[in-house]
Amino acid sequence: MKLKTLIIDDEPIALEKMKSYVGKTPFLELAGAYPGGVDALEALAGNDIDVIFTDINMPDMNGLDMVSSLTRPPLIVFITAYSEYAVESYRHSAVDYLLKPYSFADFQRAANKVLERHMAIHADTAVRDTTTPPDSIFIKVDYRYVRVNLADIRYIKGYGEYLQIFVEGNATPLLTLSSFASVRERLSPSFLQIHRSYIVNMNHVTHIERARVVMDADTWLPVGDSYKTALQDYLTARGIGGANKK
Repeated sequence: MKLKTLIIDDEPIALEKMKSYVGKTPFLELAGAYPGGVDALEALAGNDIDVIFTDINMPDMNGLDMVSSLTRPPLIVFITAYSEYAVESYRHSAVDYLLKPYSFADFQRAANKVLERHMAIHADTAVRDTTTPPDSIFIKVDYRYVRVNLADIRYIKGYGEYLQIFVEGNATPLLTLSSFASVRERLSPSFLQIHRSYIVNMNHVTHIERARVVMDADTWLPVGDSYKTALQDYLTARGIGGANKK
């Protein structure tokens, strides 16, 4: 088994070093090497990637923003010269982070964590594929787990290290310590990320206009620029109507 690997760094020497390290790692297969986040996003659109090793500080789009723009990001290892980014990287559910300058041993440590996470995810998927897909999830709120039907979730808001989960019939949202990457795995196809801070259940949407999703008369959510294409694709696949013919 080889994990298809994308590497991103705007420094040519650093990018070549990563290429070398990937080549020396038996279970990694280099699928692409890019000097910036924008180029990498174009490559990700048409390829099935298992893991991304990406620098954080880049001129066109930094690594954190690039990963946040992905609807279903693969496993992520962030690379940075600044240790203060470590906490921020884990908020994006990174498997690990590498602090420059890093050695091949450091790279191997991170790669092994990626392999372990990949195997754990696919082992869990194999079990879940033999059973009926769940229609509810358990959300840890304070010291208890609350069962919530997926169909009742209206939208989810990222709030620092927490998620606010807005449920039909509840006056206040449920607050839980988690990330978008963790919750996305447990949601049904009706959920779509429309902004770096919002995942919405499209079954609860009233209408969409002027780059915003309207839930009801008092609630509307913004659509981020990086998510407009995914939203349009969703609407094209499930909608009818369009421009009038001349």
